[in-house]
Formats: sequence, structure tokens, C-alpha cells
Amino acid sequence: MGSNGGQAGTHTYQSLLEDGLFGFVEPPRRSTGRLVMHSLAMFGREFCYAVEAAYVTPVLLSVGLPKSLYSVVWLLSPILGFLLQPAVGSASDHCRSRWGRRRPYILSLAIMMLLGLALYLNGDAVVSALIVNPRRKLVWAISITMTGVVLFDFAADFIDGPIKAYLFDVCSHRDKERGLHFHALFTGFGGALGYLLGAIDWAHLELGRVLGTELQVMFFFSALMLTFCFIIHLCSIPEAPLRDIAKDIPPQQTPQDPPLSSDGMYEYGSIKKVKNGYVNPEPAMQGGKNKSPAEQPQRVMTMKALLRALVSMPPHYRCLCISHFIGWTAFLSNMLFFTDFMGQIVYHGDPYSPHNSTEFLIYERGVEVGCWGLCINSVSSSVYSYFQKALVSYIGLKGLYFMGYLLFGLGTGLVGLFPNVYSTLVLCTVFGVMSSTLYTVPFNLITEYHHEEEKEQARGWSSGSSSTERGKGVDCAALTCMVQLAQILVGGGLGFLINIAGSVVVVVIVASAVALTGCCFVALFVRYVD
Repeated sequence: MGSNGGQAGTHTYQSLLEDGLFGFVEPPRRSTGRLVMHSLAMFGREFCYAVEAAYVTPVLLSVGLPKSLYSVVWLLSPILGFLLQPAVGSASDHCRSRWGRRRPYILSLAIMMLLGLALYLNGDAVVSALIVNPRRKLVWAISITMTGVVLFDFAADFIDGPIKAYLFDVCSHRDKERGLHFHALFTGFGGALGYLLGAIDWAHLELGRVLGTELQVMFFFSALMLTFCFIIHLCSIPEAPLRDIAKDIPPQQTPQDPPLSSDGMYEYGSIKKVKNGYVNPEPAMQGGKNKSPAEQPQRVMTMKALLRALVSMPPHYRCLCISHFIGWTAFLSNMLFFTDFMGQIVYHGDPYSPHNSTEFLIYERGVEVGCWGLCINSVSSSVYSYFQKALVSYIGLKGLYFMGYLLFGLGTGLVGLFPNVYSTLVLCTVFGVMSSTLYTVPFNLITEYHHEEEKEQARGWSSGSSSTERGKGVDCAALTCMVQLAQILVGGGLGFLINIAGSVVVVVIVASAVALTGCCFVALFVRYVD
């Protein structure tokens, strides 16, 4: 159970309007158009991710980045995200901006993504135009490109938590599920389009000649897509400023008052204010004093309190985070090395041969086919996300979660044991099933946990002043942190395994073993709400 407010001294778990100002209030229903607009953020984010996957390694190689700095580039961003994401999630829970709680953070991170793209795609060209000295040019080109890659990765990884929390704040329980499916659908479409544009040889087309180089063409498309998608996203569903809602709560009301509503719908999380209804202001009633929440000083969660809240999370939240970590570890193990696997194992090329040798050209051909495999993965993810809505009524969230891990584990195992071009491309559809599963099912379970706790509090109208207060922002951040933790493990450990085994095929086998282990975990330890 999410909370147990009836027992003295027992920590309860709050996941309502998260600083404790509100009781159970159901948001209004959202139209499909609004949910699609909200999901465009995932389209733009994944489009830019695909562009980075296609170009970041060639860019880093072209500026002369030393091999000793590769681990810094790939590990710095997830380490920063893992350390900072819960703190920012908590800060957004208590943000009192006039624009809402989540959107200021989403806008800031989107600007950081755009700046990172500009630095790593254009940094070398700008440095070459401004600096003549070869040594200084090398230092500045490496520094600016590294900064751009780290900044983009950090912001792109970070932004998923506030986007999910924004969706949870402004949507009803049913719309949250619909919104998550749209998120996964547009994530796949964005990745597919990004990989397709990255596969085009722009240098020999008119647009490439006008803009200068292939990198400038991709920056043009990425900046345009990112700006357009996030403008639409930020205008999709308005948020009610937290301080304005607090002012609407009459100070003379008490927590024992029953909820009242003239129209049967609470305008929680929307721009419309709560009218003719009641919101639970219990935390403002400390020490027997009735105070309006508008008069309360803004609460700031310290790092110590945040860590205590994370450590004391209920067991079912902790198990969900562990399963998410296992899933992303398996998925990233395969996807980060997939094109290299295609070039070396499937096509039998050699990346260390001279660039004009047959072995190197064969390796490059394998990498190109691997990019098409990633495109198939993205399309498969979108298609499966569409059919998830029908499947969930038959096999439930537990069935979807188990099936995603099982298919991925079996598929990657077959790819590793029987490397063949056509069978590998066909099995890329299985990768899309796993991708869609990771983007939807864990967050669907979070909404189920929240909904269950909201119903309990609606019946009891008491949360307990000694409860461990956590919010949707912290919940989403804790779950998203598992992605960064998986990146740290994969980035720091798989290179070591490849060196020991002497072949990149060990990556695919490890991904299969981890995914099959995850099957057992999601079946035995993850809690599912009936």
C-alpha cells in the first residue's frame, strides 16, 4: 500500500499535488489533439538523439579527441544526471512560477539541448574559421565539441522526468495512460525520421552545398524540429501556477470538510481554478493554527531530506526502479554497440584497418546497415506502442512488461549466436518492442500507484503531518535516474568486457542474459495494481 496514515510513527507516501497542499482532485479529460501536442516533445527529443547517434562518433574522431577522453565524454553526462535529477525533480514539485511547475524546467532544458547541438555540430567549423594556430585550434575544437556533447546528453536525458511529471499533473488517470502511449508512439517516429535523414548523403545535394557541410544541414533540421516540437509541447496543456491555486484555498476550511463540487469535476492541474470545490490544506494546519497555504513560506527540500525520501520509498517503488535499471542496462548494452556489432561480427569488417582497405570499407557498409536496423527499431517501437493499448486489456501491464523483456532477451540471444544480415534486421523489430515497453509500462505503473494512493487518501482525508513527502517530480526523476545509472554501468563496464573477450559479440550475449534476468524480476518482484 502506498500509505498508512492511520498508524502513528509510520511513514506514509504522498504522491498527490506534491507539496501536500492538495487532496485527491481529478483533472479534467484531455482531447486527443492536446495529448498529441504534448507528445511532440518526445518526437523532437528522439529526433535529435538519432542525429547524435549518427554523427557524434564521426565528429569526435574528426576533431582529434584522444581515446583517453572517450570515457569522460560518455560518463560525465549520466553521472551529472544521476546526481542532480532527483534534486531538480523535487525543486519542480515546489516551483511557484507563474508559468507552472514543470514548464520552466522543460524550457530551460530544451534551450540547453539546442545549445549542445550547436556546439558539437558547428564547433569545429567555427573554431577553424576563427583560429589559425593548429595547436590552439585543436584544443578549442576538442573542448567545444566535448562541451556540446555532454551538454546535449545531460539535457536530453534530464528532460524526460519533467515531461512525464507535467503529463501526470494535468491529466486524469485514463489520459495519463493514453498520453504515455502517444509519447512512445512519437518517440519511435522521431527516432526513425532522425535516422533516415542521417542516412542521406547531404554533401552531394543542393541543401548541403548551400549550408556548407553535412553537419550544418543536420543542425538546421535538428534546431528547426526541436524548436517547433517544444513550442507546441509547452502550449499544449496549461498548468495552474502553484501559488495561484494556493491563494484560492479559504483559510477557514478544515481537512474534515467533505469535497464539494457543483459540476462533479475538479480542475486540478489545469489553468482553470478550483471553483465550488474543496482542496485539502492539511499541511497548513500545523500546531492547531489555520493558515492559508498562500501564506506559507515556500518549502525547500534539502539534499538530506531528498536522500531520506529516496531511501525510504515504499518497496514496490524500489522494485520498479530496479526493474527499470535492469531493462535499460540490457537495452543500452545492445543499442550502443549495435552498429559496431554489425560492422565487425555480421559483415566481418575491421575498423582498425587502413581507411582505403577493403576490410574498412566492409566495416563501414556494416555500420550503414546497422543504422537502418536502428531505424527499423524505431518504427517497430511506434507500431507496437499503438497496439499496446489493445494488448493491455488482454494480458495486463504484467504481461506487457514480461513480454517486452522476454522477446528482447530471446532476440538478442539469437542475434549473438547466429549473426546474419537478414535475420538480424528482422530481429531489430524485437528491439522496438523493448524500447516501447521501457518508455510506457514503468510510468504506467507509477500512475497506477499514484491513483491507488489518491483513492486511499480520498477515503481517509488524512495524510499525517509526519509523512515522508514526495512528489510526482521526484517519482519520475527516481525512475529516470535508473537510465543514467545504466549508462554509467554500460559505459564503464562493457569496454572492459570487450577487451577481455576480444570480440564485440560479448555485448549482445550480456544484453540477452540481463534481459532474461529482468524477466524473472518483473514477474516475481514488481507489484501490479489490480
